[in-house]
Amino acid sequence: MPVAKLPLVIIPTPIHRLNNLSSEIGVDLWIKRDDLTGFAMGGNKGRKLEYLIADALKEGATVVVTCGSRQSNFVRQLGAACAMHGLRCVAAVMDLPFDSAAGKPRGAHPSGGGNEILNHWLGVELHHFPDDDWEVLYQYAETLAFALESKGETVYRIPVGGSSPLGALSFYEAGREMLAQGVKIATVVTASSSGSTQVGLTYALASEGVKVVGIVSDPEPEIVHDFVKIGEGLAELLGVKPLGPNAFLLDFDSVGPGYGVSSPEGEEAIRLMATREGIFLDPVYSGKAFAGLLRLARKGKLEGPVLFWHTGGMPTLFATAD
Repeated sequence: MPVAKLPLVIIPTPIHRLNNLSSEIGVDLWIKRDDLTGFAMGGNKGRKLEYLIADALKEGATVVVTCGSRQSNFVRQLGAACAMHGLRCVAAVMDLPFDSAAGKPRGAHPSGGGNEILNHWLGVELHHFPDDDWEVLYQYAETLAFALESKGETVYRIPVGGSSPLGALSFYEAGREMLAQGVKIATVVTASSSGSTQVGLTYALASEGVKVVGIVSDPEPEIVHDFVKIGEGLAELLGVKPLGPNAFLLDFDSVGPGYGVSSPEGEEAIRLMATREGIFLDPVYSGKAFAGLLRLARKGKLEGPVLFWHTGGMPTLFATAD
C-alpha cells in the first residue's frame, strides 16, 4: 500500500569533501549536509516529518502529541510542520531526560533560549516536567494525549525524535539519495539516539557494503533493541527481511557527561570543524558524533572514504542556562 508523504525539505542535500580535515587527519573525509534541509532552520528531522505529518493528516488528526528534551530539535521542526498544516502541536518536555539513575547527566547544561525561543514563535504548546527517566516522560505525554482526547480532539502520537518505521523510511530514502549522488563511500558516521536515522541508513546501505556507524548520545546499551524493533517495522514497509542487532554498529565512547550535556571532546570537535571548514556542529548530537569520528579515525578504525552525516541542530548553539 502506498505511504502518504508531503514535501517539507529541500533535497538532495549536498555532499562535498572536507579538504582541510582530510589532510589533517589522514582520512578521505566527506560530509552530507542535512543541516541544509531548508525547513525550520534545517536538520535531519524534517525528512521524517514528511511521512509523519502526512500520516497524521490522513488519520484526521487535529493535534499532534510528542515528547523530548527542552531543547529538542524534533519538537521545533514538528511545531513548524504542524503550524503549516493546521495542527496543534503539544509536547511534554524535561530539561534532561535520562535512561536510568546511573545514566543521569552530570554538569551544567543550557536549557533556555535556542529551540525554546523558536517553539514560542511556532506556537508549540510545551508542558514542562521535572527531570526523570524517559519512561516517565512518555507517561506524561500519554496523559496529555488522553486529556486532549477527552475534550474531543483527534490525537496523533509521535514517539521521541520521530523514531518509528515511517521515520526510518525517510532515512532509507536518504541513504538511497546519497548513493545516487555518485560519491564512493565505505563508511558513514552519524549521530545516533532514538534510532530511526541510523536504522534507515543501515537498511539502505547494507546491501551496498557501506558501514553505518552511530555515535551514540545516550549512555544506554539496550537501545539496540529499539533499533531492531524500528527496523522490523521498516522491513515490513519495504517488503524485505529484517536485520538483526549485529547490523547496527554503535559507539558509546563519546557520550561524555550524559545526554544533553556538552563534552570537552565534543566542544573541540565543534571548534575544529568550524575553524577548518567553516561548518558549525551542535553540542548535543553532531559535535559529539564528529568527536567520535575523529577518535576512530586517529586510531585507524574507519575504512575510507568516510562520510560524516551532519544532522543539524544549530539552534542549540544559542541555548542559554536559566
